[in-house]
Amino acid sequence: MSHQEIIQKAYAAFNKRDIDTILSFFHAEVDWPNGWEGGYVHGHSEVRDYWTRQWKELNPNVTPVGFKTLKNDTLQVEVKQVVKSLSGEAIFDGVVYHIYQFGDGLIKRMEIRTL
Repeated sequence: MSHQEIIQKAYAAFNKRDIDTILSFFHAEVDWPNGWEGGYVHGHSEVRDYWTRQWKELNPNVTPVGFKTLKNDTLQVEVKQVVKSLSGEAIFDGVVYHIYQFGDGLIKRMEIRTL
């Protein structure tokens, strides 16, 4: 499976709140940005805890709209991101860039950029 296919499947699973499927695409030692509270979370357990907390407060939806391979086999994904409160109030609606690094064919690290 290509990196782009992995990313597309991971985003689809995220939007369905299917943590187990998403984590199947993550390296065991993944570094994941905590875009909500700041910093990074590390490994499957911390990512699961982070998303579980986040989804009790926010309703994010992310859709990849563009892909660009960068140096060192890093993938930049242009993402349409819509974040709403659980009551439906818009918090963010715009484009961000997610920068992915891979290890052993799995997602190893992600950064959020607003280029």
